[in-house]
Amino acid sequence: MTRSINRDTQLCMSLSGRPGNFGTRFQNFLYEALDLNYVYKAFTTRDLPAAIGGIRALGIRGCAVSMPFKEACIALVDSIDDSAQAIASINTIVNNDGHLHAYNTDYIAVRSLIELHNLNADMRLALRGSGGMAKAVACAFRDAGFKHGYIVARNEMTGRKLAETSGLGWVADMSNVQADLLINVTPIGMEGTEKDQLAFEREAVERAKAVFDVVALPPETPLIKLARSLGKPVITGAEVIVLQAVEQFVLYTGVRPNEALIARAASHALG
Repeated sequence: MTRSINRDTQLCMSLSGRPGNFGTRFQNFLYEALDLNYVYKAFTTRDLPAAIGGIRALGIRGCAVSMPFKEACIALVDSIDDSAQAIASINTIVNNDGHLHAYNTDYIAVRSLIELHNLNADMRLALRGSGGMAKAVACAFRDAGFKHGYIVARNEMTGRKLAETSGLGWVADMSNVQADLLINVTPIGMEGTEKDQLAFEREAVERAKAVFDVVALPPETPLIKLARSLGKPVITGAEVIVLQAVEQFVLYTGVRPNEALIARAASHALG
């Protein structure tokens, strides 16, 4: 039976510079499967203060926040969870009767994956990238006790800033770096112009003990495919995007789906 939208339907949304379909497909699949009176829609905006004010004024229950709004939203909400405070970046807003409380479920997801995959804090990291998602990943590893390694970023200003924040070193390239854990937090390997490229050279992957690629679409990037072919343990971007979306769903609805249902929702959203 098709659900109908009515006056009591609670709206959740996302704000992104380039809206995608994953969140919409994932959240709405779960709403329907669990018979929850919610609906989810993706948006973009050229007027961020007005958009955030609209969340408050219209009683929109929750909002996922993507680039380039993750830091700019901080001044527009009422309070910030420790997960967002830790990295000065938010990706989720929950509206409780007009009070906007912000979280970072990217950070929460990465911390969970570090534990789930039993990553050793003595591993030396090479994290490629220095943007907003790179900050969430680097700080999650910092707070999990990882102290050794480098931020690899061509942009010296943002690279050095993230290195200082995360307690790591900075290098512009991998020419003199050996790492146990390679982490890609750039668009390299993502669907589009860089989909066939490797985020790290084959030699670096051969030397590494594990590989983590935050790119979610496609789930099997060239880096992940190479690491699997070499028998390396991997963490995929699909794991990150699903875990962070589950945490958003729980924050919005107060309901935690079981693992089987999460897997079905992920397959639907990533398919």
